[in-house]
Amino acid sequence: MTALGISLSLSFLWAFLVALFAVPSIIYIAHLKNMLDAPNLRTVHESLTPRLGGVAVFAGFMSALTIFGNLENGVQQLLAGCIVLFFVGLKDDLVSISVSKKFVGQLLATGVVMIMADIRITSFQGILGIQELPVGISYAITFVAIVGITNAINLIDGLDGLAGTIVLIIVSTLGYFFLRYGGERYGNYVYVSVCVIGGLMGFLRYNFHRASIFMGDTGSLVCGFIVSVLTIQFIEMRQPFPESAPSVAAGILFVPLFDTLRIFIVRMMAGRSPFSPDKNHVHHRILAMGFQQISTVLLLALLNLLVILFVINFAYLGNTLLIVYLVAFSVALSVFLGVYQSRSARQRVAS
Repeated sequence: MTALGISLSLSFLWAFLVALFAVPSIIYIAHLKNMLDAPNLRTVHESLTPRLGGVAVFAGFMSALTIFGNLENGVQQLLAGCIVLFFVGLKDDLVSISVSKKFVGQLLATGVVMIMADIRITSFQGILGIQELPVGISYAITFVAIVGITNAINLIDGLDGLAGTIVLIIVSTLGYFFLRYGGERYGNYVYVSVCVIGGLMGFLRYNFHRASIFMGDTGSLVCGFIVSVLTIQFIEMRQPFPESAPSVAAGILFVPLFDTLRIFIVRMMAGRSPFSPDKNHVHHRILAMGFQQISTVLLLALLNLLVILFVINFAYLGNTLLIVYLVAFSVALSVFLGVYQSRSARQRVAS
């Protein structure tokens, strides 16, 4: 095994073991101090459950990356942004905070990586005929991308193991490309990917149905932020997809992006705020078809994997065609989710 392989293995193992051994202590303290998430109309769990699992993921990720990783090329600023969002998420998990305060935290974290590390989307790479972006538009697009992806991961966290599994698939895919094609400028982001994977796998041991702990905003905001930065760096790397990196990135993030865009459009078409909570997410619709929680998570994971395989194998089509295919598939899937009801669901409505 090469020196890089040994270093990555140690990074993964450290993050995995820290998260694995931290979770039971967090569960114990949460029950002792009554820091539990009560079931309500928007949730699917049925018992009081701690929602501080993100603390374990963050501890494993942060400690492994600072010990084994290379913190150059923007990784140091990424960690600084993660720390900001960790405390924002922690406060929300403990006492709940307003959407505006969450947004301020995301604004600060985004500003750190954009301004201090110059991590931003500099080109549309031919989408709508647009290539290089003016600096001001580049910053605006990057801000929307980071906040949008961060909140997309936050919103998908609605079933036991769902957010963790989807993030695991996304980060593993991006990490593979950083390992193979990253070079000196982007190669150290493979450490970020491996440390996230280790922390998540240690946490998921306790998060699959029936979960004894949830990720909470502490975990979903940090994971979403990491995914957003990895995605932007993947787009900027342009390898091995020099003509279609943005559309390939959209395919890699398909499930969270599809769910967020769909739920916002459905809410606005119904005359409600896009931020008003409901039980109309993609996982809620699949549950309504009669699937169980575990099968719903596996189904969405399979869907994301299939879309990833599609965009990678058809990347030669270019950005425009790939985006057209992704949008067409999204519309068809959304219509299916809106129309289809299981026999059991129809019987409940009839009764």
